[in-house]
Amino acid sequence: MASAKRQRWISLILVNGMLFILVLLWTVPTMGLFISSWRDRLAIQTSGWWTVFPHREWEVVATLDPKEMNLDPDTVMQVEGVEAAFDELRAGVQTPDGKRIQWVGNKRLGRIEVQEQVWTMNLDFTTENYQQVLGGKDFEYQRPDGTVEVIPGDNFWGAIFNSVTVAIPATIIPILIAAFAAYGFAWMNFTGRRMFFILVVALLVVPLQIALVPILRDYARLQLNGTFLGIWLAHTGFGLPLAVYLLFNYISTLPRETLESAFIDGASHFTVFTRLVLPLSVPALASFAIFQFLWVWNDYLVALIFLGGNKETEVLTMRLANLVGSRGNDWHLLTAGAFVTMILPLAVFFSLQRYFVRGLLAGSVKG
Repeated sequence: MASAKRQRWISLILVNGMLFILVLLWTVPTMGLFISSWRDRLAIQTSGWWTVFPHREWEVVATLDPKEMNLDPDTVMQVEGVEAAFDELRAGVQTPDGKRIQWVGNKRLGRIEVQEQVWTMNLDFTTENYQQVLGGKDFEYQRPDGTVEVIPGDNFWGAIFNSVTVAIPATIIPILIAAFAAYGFAWMNFTGRRMFFILVVALLVVPLQIALVPILRDYARLQLNGTFLGIWLAHTGFGLPLAVYLLFNYISTLPRETLESAFIDGASHFTVFTRLVLPLSVPALASFAIFQFLWVWNDYLVALIFLGGNKETEVLTMRLANLVGSRGNDWHLLTAGAFVTMILPLAVFFSLQRYFVRGLLAGSVKG
């Protein structure tokens, strides 16, 4: 009895320990990016994001002039009771009382700094990064040498509107079509039902990349390139196989007695589908809505192929990629832009997450 209890505790500790490590490995980099999105440009270039937490740092408490002290950098020098050569002072020399002596600069124009370790936090947060990314406001940045650089803003609002315009219809349309198809495969008898369902499931393993060029040619004939209708249809086609399979697994497990009672009362298939099946299938619909919305929102390839480089139809992923190309060193803007793109997907996930697991496990257990 004691041995079994001990094994349970060991298993519990191992499982929770591994989960904690995985969460930590995922959370720490994300936290670093989030903190960086609130720091200014100079702070990111000169210190790590972890310096916002309490830490010990060397602080200059005194500055000495080697010339006034008649020090010769080519010989062994004595500073604050410590004897050291020039190379040692450049690296920093510890004094008996815990201070550090460091030569800053070259031999001719250098200075000697006396540094002391103190507890500090770099709470240099600013909202200018998000103002520049969202509002398109120009900012003046003063370099350490005193020169001023005017940085043009990056207006993300147009790209956010375009992403919403693409993602919402590209999520709703395949859900509606797939729900009708899943109901037909689950509860209607017609010739070739099994063969058609196998064909739909087989489409799950077909890479969407092989369909891009043929669809693009057809779109060119139909003049759908660069339009929202074209990308809605493309995302609908690419998302339907998974949607049909996921919804079929759920709809096929609905109580047969409930549906047969409706048929006995004279209800048609359309009435049963709209009045019974859809309300009972909310968990599965919500699960696929999360998958489809996140995929469409974070999609770059399909949007680039079917919308092109038109500024008027540019989505957030394309705008962020352009930001990386034009501001590859401006981490304060890149991190702010990245977290702007995460706000709506997180809102969708947390609003539907209570249905998520129920929808994924649909059809896995019977009885």
